[in-house]
Amino acid sequence: MESHLEAFFPPGTEEHDLLLKIDLCRLPGHIAVIMDGNGRWAEQRGLPRAQGHDAGAVSVRETVEAAARLGIDFLTLYAFSSENWKRPAAEVGRLWRLLREHLGKDVSLLVDNDLRLRIIGRREGIPRTALRELERVEALTRDNRRMTVVFALNYGGRQDIVDAARRIVTEGRVSPGNLDETAFAAHLATAGMPDPDLLIRTSGELRVSNFLLWQIAYAEIHVTPVLWPDFRRRHLLEAVLDYQKRDRRYGDVRAPARRSRGRT
Repeated sequence: MESHLEAFFPPGTEEHDLLLKIDLCRLPGHIAVIMDGNGRWAEQRGLPRAQGHDAGAVSVRETVEAAARLGIDFLTLYAFSSENWKRPAAEVGRLWRLLREHLGKDVSLLVDNDLRLRIIGRREGIPRTALRELERVEALTRDNRRMTVVFALNYGGRQDIVDAARRIVTEGRVSPGNLDETAFAAHLATAGMPDPDLLIRTSGELRVSNFLLWQIAYAEIHVTPVLWPDFRRRHLLEAVLDYQKRDRRYGDVRAPARRSRGRT
């Protein structure tokens, strides 16, 4: 086993035992996560909801590092939905401040580890100071190749589909006869990215919450009762192991031949 994995998943731990069961040549190329449960986590402890978001930021950092060490190519995190604006103004403001603060602290982590940041969602409406920081880090990491970390911000799946349709109509470059799934997907916010192979939902809720509705058509879904602030590398490994037990048929009666994702 590679030394960078043993250092992060040390022998004798539950994480190491889980890692030994995972086929590192059949990892999901793209993992998407609905990070749910920050508020409930805080309420269960008699804390303000804002402290749940603070605790959730620790889970983001650990999940990003674990995914990068495993060799995942894309990790998409549902950080702020288009519906989250309905929350109390104080909580919304805290969420954006928290994002800006942690980006400022973690930019060296992204740069030093060859991680790229990409933002999807409607940028209009995002507070100006947060957007400036997001775009600064995006530009700074644009050429990084180890893993792309995607933050879905002010994002909604239906909104994404409507925006893609508007782009197609506005550009006028695709005739009705040539409009197929590939052409349509090229106008989504995730253009140039593979669809998620694995969707993880925390907090035990059984819904996709308007997240990547087009893109998760054939994603394997793993639901865990763990609230997001308690989500750690062990839970990510459990989700990947669950994913590897599935037969991905894509509507066929037989699963397609498995392709090795050999790592260097």
